[in-house]
Amino acid sequence: QVQLVESGGGLVQPGGSLRLSCAASGMLFSSYAMGWYRQAPGKQRELVASIASGGPTNVVDSVKGRFTISRDNAKNTVYLQMNSLKPEDTAVYYCFANLVLRWYWGQGTQVTVSS
Repeated sequence: QVQLVESGGGLVQPGGSLRLSCAASGMLFSSYAMGWYRQAPGKQRELVASIASGGPTNVVDSVKGRFTISRDNAKNTVYLQMNSLKPEDTAVYYCFANLVLRWYWGQGTQVTVSS
């Protein structure tokens, strides 16, 4: 049974940093593309960042230069380092795993950026 467990969300002031982690189990982690979506209240879910099984990364323009995605295949974990956070980054962040037509999702972790 595949499980994705996120951690690291919370409340942070504008300009602050958070690091989200997503620990995977029950899957061959290194074969999967991993990443993060987010969903703000009243908005559609949007892709934030992804990292392929071989390592190439992609981040949405709105977070370029501020967010970095990485993975540790030895720990079956993907990370999202978020710096210079803005109020508009407030959302529930969902970890995903994808291999061809297989998609798995975490339960989500709340990130709130507010003074």
